[in-house]
Amino acid sequence: MNSANDMDELGAWLVLLRAPGMGRASLHDLLATHDWDIRAALERARHCDLLGAAALAWLRRPDLARLAADRAWLAEPGRTLLRCNEADFPPWLTHIDRPPAALFVEGRADWLLCPQVAIVGARAADGAARAVAARFARALGQAGFVVTSGLADGIDGAAHAAALDAGLPTVAVVGTGLDLVYPRKHAGLARRVASHGAVVSEFPLGTPARAAHFPQRNRILSGLSLGTLVVEADLCSGSLITARLAAEQGREVFAVPGSIHNPRARGCNKLIRDGARLVEDPDEIVQILTPAARALGLELSQRLHQDAATAPASAVADRAPDDPARARLLAALGHAPVGMDDLIDRTGCGVGELTSMLLLLELEGVVESLAGNRFQRLPA
Repeated sequence: MNSANDMDELGAWLVLLRAPGMGRASLHDLLATHDWDIRAALERARHCDLLGAAALAWLRRPDLARLAADRAWLAEPGRTLLRCNEADFPPWLTHIDRPPAALFVEGRADWLLCPQVAIVGARAADGAARAVAARFARALGQAGFVVTSGLADGIDGAAHAAALDAGLPTVAVVGTGLDLVYPRKHAGLARRVASHGAVVSEFPLGTPARAAHFPQRNRILSGLSLGTLVVEADLCSGSLITARLAAEQGREVFAVPGSIHNPRARGCNKLIRDGARLVEDPDEIVQILTPAARALGLELSQRLHQDAATAPASAVADRAPDDPARARLLAALGHAPVGMDDLIDRTGCGVGELTSMLLLLELEGVVESLAGNRFQRLPA
């Protein structure tokens, strides 16, 4: 058995993430007790009598071919392992119960730093409900929110497709390894999401779809999002689990009301009775979530600016006028509306950093956000 000290950091992460019976949330706790040192955590896990025989056997003699395949997958462009001890790990996700230790991402991981809204609902949704999901997805995306969902049939697929068709990014959180797609019919949709947004999983490659994985997936889906919208759901729908998790995480829950004669509307109607916000128009969600989006921008500024980890939000805001990145952004904005992709090209900044700066500039009345994820500098 090689010492954990002989293994590089990525190798230690992959070994621990694949340990049988070690929950990813448990790994987060193990890391926290070892000051986020992954190799120290691995060394401790190899001597933990509380782990089962299968876990200890793997930790002490991992399958090197399997680890090499993981490394090869991660070496491809647009693929990354986003770790909880990194500055660009989604900050709101760290606040949930049982936060994931790491996320496998295919696509642009920095979209996870943008304000997100989850749209979920019935897999067997009818055409009218899918149209409602599409309308909300387009409007929320054009208002600057990234639409996040679970790549499932019905409402999930309609929300992803509507955002993509409008030229907007979308994030899919899945319950399998990223080398697999469930349902298989969404393989093409998954490729589109990865090309124009991000597909995310906490499960290692090769992990198949299992019923127990989807509630775990749902806590990440709701945890990434400032709010969760349920468009259509029956009383046994997994979407109600996502809504419950969102409420427990302190996030907003929205529901579209439905006919009392529609069994797939009973879940939404129950959510409303239990305190979810009834919504009929996307602007209602935008108005409610805008303050939370601005708060997220302030938190991102603290995390992404040098020496800001311990600074109060006001100090970050006071320092912003002298920030070279801010100056590049103001120059890149010019005097005509400009989209996020153009700003990325002009400034060299990532989506997360740009989002935080744009939100601060909007708070200061310097910038106005427009439809289509575009921004315009206001006259002085």
